Amino acid sequence: MPQQEEGADELEHARQAAEERRLVAAAAGGSSAAFEALYRRHAAHVYGLCLRMTAQHHTAEDCTQEAFVQAWRNLPRFETRSAFGTWLHRIAVNTVLQQARRRREQLGTEDSIEREVADVLADATAADPDMARDIETAIAALPAGARHVLVLAGIYGYSHDEAAGMLGIAVGTCKAQLHRARALLGARLADVEARI
Repeated sequence: MPQQEEGADELEHARQAAEERRLVAAAAGGSSAAFEALYRRHAAHVYGLCLRMTAQHHTAEDCTQEAFVQAWRNLPRFETRSAFGTWLHRIAVNTVLQQARRRREQLGTEDSIEREVADVLADATAADPDMARDIETAIAALPAGARHVLVLAGIYGYSHDEAAGMLGIAVGTCKAQLHRARALLGARLADVEARI
């Protein structure tokens, strides 16, 4: 029975991949209905990625919208060497990073990361018995560089090479940031447990 289930899962995955390729081709040809179907398939995932990277709902919404606008504009140049979802994630990461650069320029200070962390901690509710919420709050409070690497490599499963490429950093920096993120996350979660 398990082999039959695996075979059925593989067939379903192949069917969905073929359907997505068809939608991508139609959207690249100008079909807004096909692009809308792609949006419905991927919007929640892109929003989740943006939310984890920015730690702010309104910013994540803006970045999600901008990522899809960029995807629509650049779809005719999409090369099918990677999956559409992977390509879309790269656009979303670039959108988040561009937004962060604009925000730092507006603040004009070196301590913008510390301000973001303070804002997130101020908005966080008191210790919540729901561990998933505690983890999301702890991730949101991480410094941006560590948070970005943790989201891409630790949560979404991108390799260090892929995450480093998306973020425009060296692979060694990616590994160091992931180590830092895990250490900070562990310390924050230990603090939460101590308060419960």
